[in-house]
Amino acid sequence: MNWGIGNAASIVGAGLVALTLSAPPAFAAKCGNTSAGFSKWVAATKKEAAARGFNQRTINATLGNVSYRKRTIRLDRNQRSFKLSLDQFMRKRGANTIVRKGKQLKKRHQKLFTSLERRYGVPPGVILAIWGMETGFGGFMGSDDTISALATLAYDCRRSAFFTNELYAAMTIIQQGQLTRKQMRGAGHGELGHTQFLPSNYIRFAVDGDGNGRRDLVGSKTDALASTANYLRRHGWKRGRGYQPGQRNFRAIQAWNAASVYQKAIAIIALQIDS
Repeated sequence: MNWGIGNAASIVGAGLVALTLSAPPAFAAKCGNTSAGFSKWVAATKKEAAARGFNQRTINATLGNVSYRKRTIRLDRNQRSFKLSLDQFMRKRGANTIVRKGKQLKKRHQKLFTSLERRYGVPPGVILAIWGMETGFGGFMGSDDTISALATLAYDCRRSAFFTNELYAAMTIIQQGQLTRKQMRGAGHGELGHTQFLPSNYIRFAVDGDGNGRRDLVGSKTDALASTANYLRRHGWKRGRGYQPGQRNFRAIQAWNAASVYQKAIAIIALQIDS
């Protein structure tokens, strides 16, 4: 694994991204709350994808082999951990373990984290807290087929528009050659890589941290950590400013996750790692 930090890559395929993420639907794909209409939805979405500029190879590699996932729907309806108190949430997520391992990784890869802070202004503790909270430092990035999970949620009526956008973003990543369908496995809502980027955020904020010409947040720790720092900077992070609740940079942490208990946990864990 290359733990060096290379030049940040520009966002490639900007024209395609604009097309896929903002073009109006050419074909109405009707949502549903059971699997009964999923095959018809897939057929309509294939036509819509072609109208948005996806080539047949990408459509075949994604929508050509997709299935309705009941487990995805169950996960979407059962996100109880965000309703816990802060103390309960910290215990459930193993905050003490994250702090202990985060300190070890900060020391072991000091050169990398120093370089990231110099480039993006984000201190090591914040990046490590997010990495630890999201995947246990890459220990469990998820094994769900991202395309099937996103297709299921795009078809589901609850947040169809949001996840249709994420599905097309995932297809864009594949068409750009950043990841293959096989590599695109992650969490139940389509999150990818070491710090669990949704595909639309992958397109907007991922960078080539190790300088190999690809933005690979699944296979490259350096890309993932650099992209996390870039995300925070692009959401208003200011070098040298505090990041606890009420301080300037806490707003960037709030942009990472909408749950207040999650935001506070990141800030607490980060401060303990950095202290």
